[in-house]
Amino acid sequence: MLKSMTGYGRGEAENDRYRAVVDIKTVNSRFLDIMLKLPTELSKFDQPVRKRLQDKITRGRVEVSIALTKLQEVDYELDLPVIRGYFKALQAIKQDLGLSSEIELGTLIKLAGGITVKHTLEDAEAAVNEALDQALENVLQMRSSEGAALVEELVQLLSELENALTAVERLASKTTEFYRARLQKRIQDLLPSGNVADEWRFAQEVAYLAERSDITEETARLRSHIAQFRETLDSTAEAGKRLDFLLQEMHREVNTILSKTSSIDISRKGIELKVIIEKMKEQVQNVE
Repeated sequence: MLKSMTGYGRGEAENDRYRAVVDIKTVNSRFLDIMLKLPTELSKFDQPVRKRLQDKITRGRVEVSIALTKLQEVDYELDLPVIRGYFKALQAIKQDLGLSSEIELGTLIKLAGGITVKHTLEDAEAAVNEALDQALENVLQMRSSEGAALVEELVQLLSELENALTAVERLASKTTEFYRARLQKRIQDLLPSGNVADEWRFAQEVAYLAERSDITEETARLRSHIAQFRETLDSTAEAGKRLDFLLQEMHREVNTILSKTSSIDISRKGIELKVIIEKMKEQVQNVE
């Protein structure tokens, strides 16, 4: 079943030490584009989280926000050699620049590596993974629901396209008669008697005009594209790019039909075909 690229999901999980909240929003994009916002202490989880997203989502812009809250007092570990090194370096800078301000404890604490969380982040990782699983499940469910709605809309448009094409084929079957009548009228306008001096020449000219305007191949290819489109709608594989390609081919065939025909009725139906195809393109832009 097709999936939409539009969706939203949230997941929440907590344990003794942490509470994690994960929000995932997905929108249309030609390729897979993951935008990940992580707390500083979870920076090492960037690639694992991306991998889990890539395993579930193949196309679209994916915006992920992960919030982590500590639920109890955290023990920290001091690296005194590092802090002393910072202090000596700051004293040297102060002396070299002739500064009078004191070196404050808060300044030393902010410097990287001097103070770290004493326990590991295993509890944080567990909470994040659980929340991430929930958010992914919710966003995928929404994308599937949206995809089902897209299929319903595309099937309706596909039926309209087939009906319009059937009308074009019916009109095209009368091409020879159309050109015979038009040529006969031109002769009547030019010759008072309306008589054709050379019946064979007249028939040859009618056949030439009809052949030059023949759209049998174009309508046959258009029918083939429609059949492939319907098959793709029933596919479980990634379908967005293939559907987009088929619509491009349909559009090309309709343009050829319009360039060949001199029939106003066929031209009107051809324009109707283009309008339907454009509507389908708008919907397909949302398909994964």
